[in-house]
Amino acid sequence: MKVRNHAAIITGGGSGMGAETARRLAAEGAKVALFDQNIDAVQAIADEIGGIAAQCDVSDAASTEAAFAKARDAHGPARIAINCAGVATPGRIVGREGPLDLAAFKRVVDINLVGTFNVMRLAAYDMSKLDPLETSERGVIINTASVAGFEGQIGQAAYGSSKGGVIALGLPAARELARFGIRVMTVAPGLIATPMLLNMPQEVQDSLAASVPFPNRFGDAGEYADLALHIIGNVMLNGDVIRLDGALRLAPK
Repeated sequence: MKVRNHAAIITGGGSGMGAETARRLAAEGAKVALFDQNIDAVQAIADEIGGIAAQCDVSDAASTEAAFAKARDAHGPARIAINCAGVATPGRIVGREGPLDLAAFKRVVDINLVGTFNVMRLAAYDMSKLDPLETSERGVIINTASVAGFEGQIGQAAYGSSKGGVIALGLPAARELARFGIRVMTVAPGLIATPMLLNMPQEVQDSLAASVPFPNRFGDAGEYADLALHIIGNVMLNGDVIRLDGALRLAPK
């Protein structure tokens, strides 16, 4: 699928991989709607690229349905949906103060996994009613997991399991949505230089970057955006997970 003149929705669009992907899509001629809980941040990106912004809690059905309605009214139904919204709140199952707070675990799963599914279900429904393109596809959905979904570290019980769920969601979703000509792909980034990592102490950043075999650095949000654009354009990419990690495999801690 070529992105020009097609509507696109990106969650987590106020920063990091979501914001950079929005910039790339807009530069290629897509009509971009950005969703984020931080309305000031996402509005700034929307103003920069000529898109629209919607405040959205992806884990909440009503909030996400309202954001979709705003995007649909402005640009029409989206053929491209990219899930970048997520949190990485750490916590040991058994810590110094007792068992991990269940609400903290649930919040991570609700945003990362339930939120991904919530956006997918709404995007897929809209896409299913569109006319097929010359490639016979009606749309493409890209979900963002993490290498922690494969080898989560100590303290990543919530994050690792939520991202593992995103990975497991991809194939059954792709199989089900194939009848509509809707593709579903998952990207599992490693250490990407987003605010989540760059807010860590410098010595921690240096240690983490040194663990990446090659290239021996953090990934860049632009490299995620490059991959997203390639997925959109390559109709044979469907139902799979692509690791974007420089051959990184996470140690236990």
